[in-house]
Parts: sequence; C-alpha cells; structure tokens
Amino acid sequence: MLVLTRKLGEGIVIGDDVTITIVEMKGGNVRIGIDAPRDKKIYRQEIYTRIVEENRDAAHWDMIDLDKISDNLTVKKEKK
Repeated sequence: MLVLTRKLGEGIVIGDDVTITIVEMKGGNVRIGIDAPRDKKIYRQEIYTRIVEENRDAAHWDMIDLDKISDNLTVKKEKK
C-alpha cells in the first residue's frame, strides 16, 4: 500500500486519467474530489465490498433451489 501525505488543494494522479484532490479537511474528516472518465466505476469501499459479497452469494446455487426451479419448469411444460 502506498501511503502519502497531502495538504489541502494537493492531489495525486493514478494512471493517465484519474486525479484525486484534497478538497476539505475538517476535524477527523477529509473530503476528496475525484476527476475520472465517466466510464470508470468509482465506489466507496464499503459499497464495493457489499456488491462483491452479494454477487458471490448470488453465484452460489443450492441443489434444493435448482430442484425447485426444475420442478417449476416441468409443471409449466406439462400445462402447455
């Protein structure tokens, strides 16, 4: 992990197209501004972690669930 000290108004550059600037420092909080192309996805870490966890959970199928889906499909075919 790279650790930097920055003052108000200073920033860092990531790659050729992302700039992070210190906008405000108040109490124990720091506000940052991020200048990046619109196609770059930027998330707060806690949100990104939750997205990853939910995607992982959604990708794990339980055999009971698969059996229920299979049964439902069979019932629908028989009704036709």
